[in-house]
Amino acid sequence: MYSIGKFSQLIGKSVYTLRVWEKNGKLIPAYRTKGNQRMYSEAQLNEVLQIQAPSNKINVGYVRVSTNHQKDDLQRQYEMMELYLSQQGEEFKIIRDIGSGINYKKAGLKELLKLISNNQVDKLFISFKDRLVRFGFELIEEICNLHNVKIVVINSSEDTSDEQEMIEDIMNIIHVFSCRINGKRSHINKRIIENLIKANKT
Repeated sequence: MYSIGKFSQLIGKSVYTLRVWEKNGKLIPAYRTKGNQRMYSEAQLNEVLQIQAPSNKINVGYVRVSTNHQKDDLQRQYEMMELYLSQQGEEFKIIRDIGSGINYKKAGLKELLKLISNNQVDKLFISFKDRLVRFGFELIEEICNLHNVKIVVINSSEDTSDEQEMIEDIMNIIHVFSCRINGKRSHINKRIIENLIKANKT
């Protein structure tokens, strides 16, 4: 057993802090002596030291553009994310990705999910939800919840993705489905795509 003075030295906290912890119910002494001295157990010491042990988890920022033609925008996103994460005062890593928001096989996204599944991520930072994925954000959010990863959306306003990028994602979806439809109906699919393009230009 440890007196409050000895215990405070071992965990690197002041006696006053321990008294505050007791008052707040955070850490109650194992028992008190007849002289009303606080005493702490070996188990309590191990518990506090384990909690205070440095974590191997890091913060991760994720930035993405759809095509190689947008590398300037990707660099801009990277620099803004780097500035934001450096202000958090914690170790961080930034993952860059190039590919459609509906492409779930991107190298960066796969790297991110691997880090999360290996419990190496503390917080995930993204500028907008659709920077992560165009559809299915809730699924990745649930994966993060299972691994105690907090997703921080830096800009909580409406997503401001490039309009052309969104159109390309929609066109990719249509293309995938149209390829699966009987060839006799290909002219119908073509007309649908043409109408969508015209509607966007108006």
